[in-house]
Amino acid sequence: MKYPKIILLSSLMGITFYAAAQNQPKKGNWRASIQREDGKSIIFNLEAAEVKGKNVFYIVNEPEKMLISNITRKQDSLFLDLPFFESEFRVRLIGTDSLSGNWVRKGIQKDIVLPFTASAKNPERFKADEGPANSSVQGKWKVSFIRDGKARPAIGQFVQQGNKVSGSILTPSGDYRYLSGIVTGNKLKLSTFDGVHAMVLDADLNKDQLSNGHLYSGMAGYEEWTAVKDDNAKLEAAQTSLKEGESGHLNFSFKDLDGKQVSINDSRFKNKVVIVQLLGSWCPNCMDETAFLSEYYKQNKHRGVEVIGLAYEYTNDLKRSKASLQKFRDRFDVQYPILITPTTVTDSLRTEKTLPQLTGIKVFPTSLILDKTGKVVEIHTDFYGPGTGEYYTRYKDEFEHTITRLLKE
Repeated sequence: MKYPKIILLSSLMGITFYAAAQNQPKKGNWRASIQREDGKSIIFNLEAAEVKGKNVFYIVNEPEKMLISNITRKQDSLFLDLPFFESEFRVRLIGTDSLSGNWVRKGIQKDIVLPFTASAKNPERFKADEGPANSSVQGKWKVSFIRDGKARPAIGQFVQQGNKVSGSILTPSGDYRYLSGIVTGNKLKLSTFDGVHAMVLDADLNKDQLSNGHLYSGMAGYEEWTAVKDDNAKLEAAQTSLKEGESGHLNFSFKDLDGKQVSINDSRFKNKVVIVQLLGSWCPNCMDETAFLSEYYKQNKHRGVEVIGLAYEYTNDLKRSKASLQKFRDRFDVQYPILITPTTVTDSLRTEKTLPQLTGIKVFPTSLILDKTGKVVEIHTDFYGPGTGEYYTRYKDEFEHTITRLLKE
């Protein structure tokens, strides 16, 4: 007599399980949090949406919305494969408005794994606990970060509307891309997350000074910082140059993502103005430069412009490097060759093994501009992306001016 009841109970459990498995994330804004080992949280925003009948998420750092469309579902678990950087969320969907799990990012020797939660119930990135802004952070700031007693220079570039703030911070080796946050009372709060950059900043704002600042980044990174408003703030980018006595002509040949051997001496690059892009799929600023160069190449290749990318990856695992770089190629529809160099980004001899004509590759991205004879005429180590406003606009203008001049020669 009990057997039918067991069947009935099992059926009910199956229906309940099926219903739970079919829960869909609530559409709209979510507040996400990555918990560091020291208890500090990296706060950012997600947006759940539906695109062509498929559930997707966006990582939101105003004005950027980074699409996460590669989502795998297994029962009530979701695997959100981020579009870049060997980074993903492994989470469980709780009801329709909560996610709980881990952020996982592959590293050089071991993976970074940190607890991750997100909720649609209170979607604000930061709450204005101290009321309206008492001061404005709008403008350019001369920034000093302090770690272990050593200072490093930077520039803050911010826009403020009401108490909402957006902008970026520029360093000699790149920028922090899109920062979003608020000024509440006399407190500035900013954060960003893009799959690699995972950081939150705060500071006390008193008219033209920022003091008592803290920067928490990644798993355990921490720096103190201060800033003063300065419209004339400048940075000195790390320099890479041709070695003394070098003619300026490069000589390299590596395989592209499809296994084809490509050389700078191939006929397709002869009598062309060529941009050699030094990048890594682990590098957020390289992502921004790839987006720029991919679009530029499609619009200007008919003028006699070529681009070739040289990738310096975390490891010599060719399969892993290809998969990571393929994300760049697919997302930005890259139509120029990207070659995988036979060295890693951490190899102290990376320059000697790939471009021995140079003094040293110090930052990524770095771009080399070659004239029609194949000679290196400019080396750029100062690419700042779209989150930096006027710096990005200036870079694009100067880049176009250089290419146009070389095409006329």
